[in-house]
Amino acid sequence: MEKDQKSELMDKARMAARNSFAPHSHYPVGAALLAASGAVYLGCNVESSSYGLTVCAERNAVAAGIVAGERHFLAMAIFSPNGATPCGACRQVIWDTCGDIEIYVVDEQGHCQIYRLQELLPKPFDENKLKEVQ
Repeated sequence: MEKDQKSELMDKARMAARNSFAPHSHYPVGAALLAASGAVYLGCNVESSSYGLTVCAERNAVAAGIVAGERHFLAMAIFSPNGATPCGACRQVIWDTCGDIEIYVVDEQGHCQIYRLQELLPKPFDENKLKEVQ
C-alpha cells in the first residue's frame, strides 16, 4: 500500500474515534478498514453499562464492510490514545473476515506500529481447524 493510502487510513481511524461512545472507560478507539474495492469502512467503540455488550471499533468496522457487501479487505488502521493492539475477540473476527491483513496501530502522537495479523494471532482457530475433524 502506498504511503498516502496508509496515512489516509490512519487519519480516518483517528476521525472515527471522535465518535466513540465510551462513557465508562473514557478510552476512544477508532478503526478504518480498507476493502479491495477501495472503499473504507469506519468503526468506533460503543460501550454498554453491561460491559460484555460493548462492541469494539474493529468489529464495528468489519460489520460495516460486511453489511455493505464487501468480502475482500486489504488493511485496517486502529487509533487509540496509546496505540493499543486489538483485543482477542477482534483479532479472531478480523482473521475470519479479512485474513492475514496489515494492521496499522496509531497513537495520539501519530506513532504507527505495523503488524501482519498473523503476528497478533499466531495460531488462529479458523475453518481449517473445523475441517480437521470432519
